[in-house]
Amino acid sequence: MRARFTVLLPLLLASCGGLPGWERDRVSEAVPGFLAGCAASSDPGPLAPACSEAARLPPGDEAAARVFLARHFEPVPAGEGLITGYYEPVLRVSPVPAPGFTAPLLATAPGAPDLDRASIEAAVAAGEWPGAVLAWADPVDAFFLQIQGSGRAVFPDGTARRLGYAGKNGHPYVPVGRLLIERGAMTREEVSMQSIRAWLRAAPPADARALMDANPSWVFFRWRDDLPAEGGPAGTLGAPLPPGRAVAVDRSHVPLGSPMWIATRDPLTGGRLERLVIALDTGGAIRGPARADLFWGWGDAAGEAAGRMRETGRIWVLRPRVTPGPRTPGG
Repeated sequence: MRARFTVLLPLLLASCGGLPGWERDRVSEAVPGFLAGCAASSDPGPLAPACSEAARLPPGDEAAARVFLARHFEPVPAGEGLITGYYEPVLRVSPVPAPGFTAPLLATAPGAPDLDRASIEAAVAAGEWPGAVLAWADPVDAFFLQIQGSGRAVFPDGTARRLGYAGKNGHPYVPVGRLLIERGAMTREEVSMQSIRAWLRAAPPADARALMDANPSWVFFRWRDDLPAEGGPAGTLGAPLPPGRAVAVDRSHVPLGSPMWIATRDPLTGGRLERLVIALDTGGAIRGPARADLFWGWGDAAGEAAGRMRETGRIWVLRPRVTPGPRTPGG
């Protein structure tokens, strides 16, 4: 068995070695995210053998992680497409409406899927909203919280609570950056979360509200006091998202829990960003096989990178091998 492994190991590793940046990445850092996805999935399906073996990997063992990946997976090109970023914002909130805190953060309610953004806001303002208002926030902060899908709410007394995605209405997501380009307010190169925020804050309140209402999609939240402060939010699978190692994908093209390889450009430094990531989440704007949204973490630094990330990149899905390669000697 040792001789067979010695012959086949270079061939197995070569299949992943063709990925750009494979030699430079610390692929072992993605293993905890993969295991979290395994634990959260009720049926790992074709990933089951890899899930079982990954649980026995020594934490942080780079050599073992590389052999594991080469043994269980083969990279399949998904193509070239758009890679964006998202993060978990930290925002100030109020338990009641107050100056500067006029936008409601809502729990789901009966009839919500039939209403667009403007109609939901009107129902809340008229006191006719049938569900709970979790908290009140700055309108621009609330708008971007819905785009990100989760966040950390800090109340005036310093209490912090986690907000998690609880659902959305039935209306499509419309990127307001695209609308600003169409109106000539920005060029495509100028559009980022930061530039859109700046535009909304500088515009007359009625114009800012009209632009946000042009995106009829609305996201509802629930308190996630079960999530530890030191971890990321829960993705679609229910697993916590590891910063820099989790992506949102189109699950009709990429099975959740799958390892993936992305090769793109760092939005802040312009350098190479080539790494192993795990498909743990989905998003309303993530459509197509070569589309990914990279989770950067939480807070201002993560927001700076996520907000500026809109890069063309190449994507590979690491597909489970029908017959895994040989184990390591003694494995």
